[in-house]
Amino acid sequence: TNVADNLLRRDFQSDTANRKWVTDITYIWVKKQWLYLATVLDLHSRRIVGWSLDTTMTEVLITNALKMAFKSRRPPKGLIVHSDRGVQYRAYKYQDFMRKHGGVPSMSRQGNCWDNAVMESFFSRLKVELIYAEDYQSLDEARVGIFEYIEVFYNRKRRHSALGYVSPVEYEQMAS
Repeated sequence: TNVADNLLRRDFQSDTANRKWVTDITYIWVKKQWLYLATVLDLHSRRIVGWSLDTTMTEVLITNALKMAFKSRRPPKGLIVHSDRGVQYRAYKYQDFMRKHGGVPSMSRQGNCWDNAVMESFFSRLKVELIYAEDYQSLDEARVGIFEYIEVFYNRKRRHSALGYVSPVEYEQMAS
């Protein structure tokens, strides 16, 4: 089991950075195999604060994304980290790592993608704006493309209606 309560309850707003994060995994088909992308998004600015790519969908994949987020953001204790109920998110190693760093797990209701709508929306945009437009010939090529999309385009340039049509980085700069 190891299922957490839904603490987020579809409240996708946050007045402060590093109070509410959402996370999930998506699949990307690259030359006869799957590549899995795990991301962590801060609901305050919609910035992707952690992400990880791998050819296997394990708790290591999602823990690496969370490690990146904790290392780069250093959030306060009590941060809500919301996910679906996937087996990776229920893994003891993942939840132990999160709790050790002050995170509080929250999970969507069973079979309810709307409880993690902001993360699902990010994956939709990623696929429409990048993945479906590309024909990656290798995993390395896909990794470079995804890195550029997240770190160069999405976080720094892509404007969001929810943020008053500024990018996540611009929004954080205005809020600080």
